[in-house]
Amino acid sequence: MVSVTRVERLILQVRGRRVMLDADLARVYGVTTARLNQQVKRNRERFPPDFMFQLLAAEWQALMLQSATSNPSHGGRRKLPFVFTEHGAVMLASVLNTPIAVRASVRVVRAFVRLREVLTSHPELVRQLAVLEQKLVGHDVAIGNLFDAIRQLMSQPAMKRRRIGFVVKEAAIPYRAMRDRNRRARA
Repeated sequence: MVSVTRVERLILQVRGRRVMLDADLARVYGVTTARLNQQVKRNRERFPPDFMFQLLAAEWQALMLQSATSNPSHGGRRKLPFVFTEHGAVMLASVLNTPIAVRASVRVVRAFVRLREVLTSHPELVRQLAVLEQKLVGHDVAIGNLFDAIRQLMSQPAMKRRRIGFVVKEAAIPYRAMRDRNRRARA
């Protein structure tokens, strides 16, 4: 069983809402992500947009950068994940209807409630989190621009290197000939 504090760490802020990823909820509820999403598709009318929504590609990229999630090319997800609000997480437990899901849903609800209590009791923390979230979005854009600039530099053809130092345009005298000439001059 996953503890309430561990569930709290899985709660993310997306589009101004506190949500959990489908894969994280599947782990908490003791089912596979495929099974969880299958049940959602079978019971689509129980999951309105305020209970669940699918992430946009940019949102998923930002989350992958923040949490070091694997790339699809390395065996990770191939589809954009769904995220569930507190109400969606509770509805999932009723749709899955396994003993583990029912027990885990209590922990999920407690985690959301505890997080809400912390945020409402500390309005300054809420403001600082919003400012930090805005900085992260700008930071991600700056990192993306940096990678684009590096890729552009890498795609440019290599320039012909200029030699450093003096260029002697006279014919070089072999060392032996120079040595012999210097010996004769000394003698």
